[in-house]
Amino acid sequence: MVDFHDNTEEAEFRGVVRSFIRDEFQPRRTKMREEARAAQAFDRPPAQREWEKQLANRGWIAPAWPKQYGGAGLPVMQQFIFNEEMAEARAPRPGGIAIGMVGPTLITIGTDEQQEEHLPPILSGDAIWCQGYSEPGSGSDLASLQTRAVKDGDDFVINGQKIWTSGAHKSDWMILLARTDPDAPKHRGITYFVLDMHSPGVSTRPLVNMAGTHEFNEVFFEDVRIPQHNVLGEVNRGWYGAVTTLDFERSSIGSAVGMQQSVEDIIRYAKDNRGGVSTVDKRETQLALTDRYIETQTARMISYRIVSMQNQGLIPNHEASMAKLFAMELNQRIQSTAVKVLGLHGQLQGKDAPRRGRHAYAFIRSIANTIEGGTSEIQRNIIATRGLGLPRG
Repeated sequence: MVDFHDNTEEAEFRGVVRSFIRDEFQPRRTKMREEARAAQAFDRPPAQREWEKQLANRGWIAPAWPKQYGGAGLPVMQQFIFNEEMAEARAPRPGGIAIGMVGPTLITIGTDEQQEEHLPPILSGDAIWCQGYSEPGSGSDLASLQTRAVKDGDDFVINGQKIWTSGAHKSDWMILLARTDPDAPKHRGITYFVLDMHSPGVSTRPLVNMAGTHEFNEVFFEDVRIPQHNVLGEVNRGWYGAVTTLDFERSSIGSAVGMQQSVEDIIRYAKDNRGGVSTVDKRETQLALTDRYIETQTARMISYRIVSMQNQGLIPNHEASMAKLFAMELNQRIQSTAVKVLGLHGQLQGKDAPRRGRHAYAFIRSIANTIEGGTSEIQRNIIATRGLGLPRG
């Protein structure tokens, strides 16, 4: 059951967050935007760092994490409220692989020593992480991965390659899947590792995407040694830890607000530029924007369902896949609608283009949305088998 109303404690916390945003974010908003526009992917400009310090002082980099690691120890509903209010204010929200995926995974299956070593640097921003999953021949069928890890004394020796590794060129650590038992069924011979990206034998090569940005990389491992204590979870049971990480990635409970704001921005542009808005029939434009706005509300309802489950101690699984599938396909529809509304201007990028060319870039970049984090086909399979109980094909 989804409860759409805050209780007394939740309402009080929402008020505290709103006051904090008004007092601490609004005065530095313009400067943060200007620095963000000039920054490269995965950069953290000075104003953003200062903002993150303000959040860290309250334990709000990851509000639901335990206090001993720098979180605020808040219930999951307060975490959701925080994300929602930050998104509504368009304030930069702490996130990324380290906070959104690595931290929760370490808290769930990591040892005390691993948590003590890695969680504080994540919250302080001193450690950047990447995710070593996909390989050239193992994308949707991730369990077919071939990167090998061979036990040698107190270490594992890694050889192989990963691809589409976001931020690897700036990362200090990687969560890595490697095959430790080549004779076991493919899901049962994989181990999850924590890898120091500065280890001898690790090299990266950039992959520039079709939108012209360097987010992805190839990563190569040549006799890279990982100590035994950097195994995450149990040897040969890494697949189950990896699925835990993917569930955190796919939940994405804050994305619905951002998509709603994107649609509102497009509507505002259409109203302000009536004489020059697209060659698309105006009635068609109105109907498309109406559909997109309604769809953002649907995405928000899925997010509410997920947080309500988490608040009841349940673990979203196929529900997380629903959120990921719907949100990523919706983002593609939003960006497609945007470039149509802008007409020929929708093809332009750069600061002198309408809306600084953000929709031309976002349209091209959104093509990857239904691939990264698990393809739409994979999400539909999860929903069909785990959600609807249908037999595997």
